[in-house]
Amino acid sequence: MRIRAGRAGRAARARGIGRPWMDSRDLWTEALAGVLARPMRSALTTLGTVLGITTLVITIGVSATAGNQIVGRFDALTATSVTVVVPASADAVPIVDWSGVDAVRRLAGVDSVAAIADSTDTASVQVRANDVVAPGDVSGQTMAVVAGSPALPAAVRGRMTAGRFFDDGNIARHDRVAVLGDQAARLLGITSVQDSPAVFLKGQAYTVIGILGEAEREQQLSTAVILPPTTAEEQVGLGVVTRVLINTALGAAQQVAHQAPIALAPGSEDALAVTAPPDPAKARKGVQGDVNGLFLVLGLVSLVVGAIGIANVTLVTVMERIGEIGLRRALGASRRQIAGQFLVESTTIGLLGGVIGAALGMVVVVAVSAVRDWTPVLDVRLALGAPVAGAVVGLLAGLYPSLRASRMEPVDALRA
Repeated sequence: MRIRAGRAGRAARARGIGRPWMDSRDLWTEALAGVLARPMRSALTTLGTVLGITTLVITIGVSATAGNQIVGRFDALTATSVTVVVPASADAVPIVDWSGVDAVRRLAGVDSVAAIADSTDTASVQVRANDVVAPGDVSGQTMAVVAGSPALPAAVRGRMTAGRFFDDGNIARHDRVAVLGDQAARLLGITSVQDSPAVFLKGQAYTVIGILGEAEREQQLSTAVILPPTTAEEQVGLGVVTRVLINTALGAAQQVAHQAPIALAPGSEDALAVTAPPDPAKARKGVQGDVNGLFLVLGLVSLVVGAIGIANVTLVTVMERIGEIGLRRALGASRRQIAGQFLVESTTIGLLGGVIGAALGMVVVVAVSAVRDWTPVLDVRLALGAPVAGAVVGLLAGLYPSLRASRMEPVDALRA
């Protein structure tokens, strides 16, 4: 019977029946009919690809949008901060004096600038909220004592939670006043400055005129006592500037970092160490690359799950249509045509899943951005490439079932 079927096939092909049996239009028609013959099964199979493509689009779109927000916050905070570290001078004349910050303030792109003086000698000083020593009571708290210029709250991006910061008048008069960090004030039990509370350090009383809180830079100031430069030099020996804090406009940090040492110490600028933020463009690329790489793996895993679903259902379909395959082979259909029909069916399912998944993914990205008040970042290449990716997944998933269908012998298939 196998010989008769083979002769029948050769005779049919000799009469012109073999190759013209299915042209490209017939191939797509048969594939679409196979997909629509079992609409519920095809819908569930397509759902796997839809979920995979949707997850892929959502993860890439949301990660790109989140990366853009992360970099935006980096630009607003870190990318505008410049710090100049002043080393100790071997000479009696300091490298940078307190008036040097005025020269930096005049530079283009500088929003605020302040100088700080600290030392290891004043890093741990006993500070008390009153001058009465009671037996059994804690005599005080160990805190750092620093000196700062009047623009320090703006330079550290902080705000006064009580009272005010000292001004040029306090500095000129050498007033013994102090500003406490919020944690220092809490440790000393000072919550208000209305009654002019005092703190005592090294046997001297200082009137607390303000409390500094919520500093984004130099957070160690929250546990410090801040004195005017002139008072700090006279009372605790803090007269040399050790750091200059600069806040710049967005995009001006690199230029200011180059010009600030020259403005602070003309002729000795090489002795200063400048800490400037990295290029925001490189940071943006790095952040987005890391986030995209992480979520891309999750999307690909979902896509592989969808591909396995297509392969499984296509293989089941082949097993159910053995008789149809045998009949087509007996009528002259080639192995290539049988394989092509099932490949087109699986590719069609993948393509439909890619189109639907891309649309749903874009909608979800826009919805998430709207809820979070973000600016959605949508890549046109992703929207156009998602259907292609779905079609490729369907094509690859249908390779094994289509090869198995094409290897069936007409007699065995008809007998089954």
